[in-house]
Amino acid sequence: MRLALPRNFMMVTTHLLFVLLLLNCKKKSTAQPAPDNRKYYSWNQFAMGADLSYLNQVQDYGGVFKDSGIAKDPFTLFRHHGANTIRVRLWHNPQWLAALNAGKLYSDLSDVAKTIQRAKNAGMAVNLDFHYSDTWADPGHQQKPAAWNGLSFAVLKDSVYQYTTYVLNYLKARNLVPEMVQVGNETNPGMIFPDGQVVSNNYTPFADLLKSGIKAVRDFSATSTIKPQIILHVAQLQNATWWANGVMNVGGVTDFDILGVSHYHVWSNLTSMSEVSTHIRNLKNSFNKKIMIVETAYPWTSQNADNYNNIISGSTGWAGYGVSREEQLRYLKDLTQQVISGGGSGIMYWEPAWISTTLRDLWGTGSSWENNAFFDYSGNVLPAIDFMTYSYTF
Repeated sequence: MRLALPRNFMMVTTHLLFVLLLLNCKKKSTAQPAPDNRKYYSWNQFAMGADLSYLNQVQDYGGVFKDSGIAKDPFTLFRHHGANTIRVRLWHNPQWLAALNAGKLYSDLSDVAKTIQRAKNAGMAVNLDFHYSDTWADPGHQQKPAAWNGLSFAVLKDSVYQYTTYVLNYLKARNLVPEMVQVGNETNPGMIFPDGQVVSNNYTPFADLLKSGIKAVRDFSATSTIKPQIILHVAQLQNATWWANGVMNVGGVTDFDILGVSHYHVWSNLTSMSEVSTHIRNLKNSFNKKIMIVETAYPWTSQNADNYNNIISGSTGWAGYGVSREEQLRYLKDLTQQVISGGGSGIMYWEPAWISTTLRDLWGTGSSWENNAFFDYSGNVLPAIDFMTYSYTF
């Protein structure tokens, strides 16, 4: 038997259900979004940097960078994820690149100006890294620019001064003055070999070349609104004390602002993360300079995206850190906190956008660094990039 309900009871019930539905919808529409806990730092508070020297070339060879699956301008993407500084290398005259790129050059002054323009358009500061070479300068290579071969040492010193001045004035004319300038790159054994090589603890030639570059920056700054801070650069924390002592106390080079250090775990003799802050603190106290990690990286995978062998294999992690997307982020957050705790002034990640493309260099096609990048093998951004917006303890 079916129970018959009064008509007015059905109308009241329907009305109540409608009211409840409206209240529920209103509740959903007024719900607050999840809080955005990202923290953004200014470059002169703490430099959160990325070396994007390869980026123009990577994009020319088909590289695409995505955030939440959507293709983005990579400079805007990095700024959104907390980068406040872009580092870019400058080679004197890298003609060797022409044969690999249908006559086009990269990391020359024109390409560097393009990178600086893109960085400044996105609201970021710039660290301009003078290699004083036509190619890579590092602890094993400090090759003199071909145009400077055969010069007397006096003329070589003047060439360093004139070249540095020319570059900065070129950029000034385009409103592209960098906030920081590196006089040399990973100059552990000196620079501009053989003239500036440190031999038998004789730092004088190396120091004289550094002083020429430094004087050029200081003289330029006298008439520039932006007065670049000067960085001198050594590879690996375990080398920084003896190197700074040689440059400053033996060579007499003291007129610079920042001691920049490369820190790669695979070439480090540190055995724990806590040692980083100790090294940073000791360097700052000993030499009375700002201390920055100007190059670092950590792998997120051991897998390759191409046939170009990776420089850091990622087959094992370091000192309690694994190799994964999450571990790459954890490593960088911990490293950054160590730099801050030691009184350091910044950290810059080397080549996080050197993803695999058809780009070809002297050693392979693709990238030897894609497993250290901030993007997966489909171009999607990885969690590690967000180490730059973490809320650190100062």
